[in-house]
Amino acid sequence: MRVFVAGGTGVIGRRLVPQLVARGHQVTATTTGPGKLGLLEQLGADAVVMDGLDAVSVGEAVAEARPDAIVHQMTAIAGKPDMKHFDRWFATTNRLRTEGTDHLLAAAEATGVSNFVAQSYASWNGIRKGGWVKTEEDPLDLHKGTAAQAVMEAIRHLEEVVLNAGGAALRYGWLYGPGATDTLVEAVRKRQFPLVGGGTGYSSWVHLDDAASATVLAVEQKARGVFNIVDDEPAPASEWLPYLAACAGAKPPMRVPEWLARLLAGEVAVRMMTEGRGFSNARARRVLGWELRYPSWRKGFREGLGGAGQLGVDGGPVAARTG
Repeated sequence: MRVFVAGGTGVIGRRLVPQLVARGHQVTATTTGPGKLGLLEQLGADAVVMDGLDAVSVGEAVAEARPDAIVHQMTAIAGKPDMKHFDRWFATTNRLRTEGTDHLLAAAEATGVSNFVAQSYASWNGIRKGGWVKTEEDPLDLHKGTAAQAVMEAIRHLEEVVLNAGGAALRYGWLYGPGATDTLVEAVRKRQFPLVGGGTGYSSWVHLDDAASATVLAVEQKARGVFNIVDDEPAPASEWLPYLAACAGAKPPMRVPEWLARLLAGEVAVRMMTEGRGFSNARARRVLGWELRYPSWRKGFREGLGGAGQLGVDGGPVAARTG
């Protein structure tokens, strides 16, 4: 199968391209500048420069590749995480999830490609009602009136247009693993990532290699619909954050009251740490036949931080970068 990966040099793209190549697929992968063409070639892909926000650039790249499937992994998360100003931090990513998605879908239609898989996000952003673990049937929280509203509206747009086109939206959990930034781990080691309130908010995690393997399955099976791509163990911050600190050889995280966290980090951070909902991967396991190398963040954190390698952890609605 000829697979076109938009955003091939991001943290997921770098794990996805080799997995696709290993399974015999011919991969064309994109980056935003010539500096990373060599990296994509080393991963086994035909490398091209593409501007995901330019309809002509996208159309030409897809037409030249003549793919059987398109995978949308374009984001532009850069710089220090800014939970208080989510809208600013994700401004370009929001455009890639709206305009960029529209450009890719238009190119897919023009070239007759119906197999379309796109990156979405689900870690702590399930609707804050009912149980602590959500399925694909439960809506995402749009966080209206907060700095995350624009981010969530962009995700909603992506999912709506992709599903209307008969494609699949993969809601990745909170990503961690080789190649992701180590911002969170660094903050934990410096005791700059405290528990807020009782730390009752749930999150769902997924290792980069598991996120990539689920994506390969979605492409090969021409999946349709929404899938939660998360591990088996949604957990509250009161469990995963002290465990991460212990694995990193750091002191236990400090605790701060909600009112202080709201002043320092904003409403989104408080909601995530106190009211966030996790997600179930039952549908992805059942429909895709997905098996995880790291079924729990406990194993991933322990092996990543307790072993030879540094665990990179990237917080936020996505981890893949356009490069």
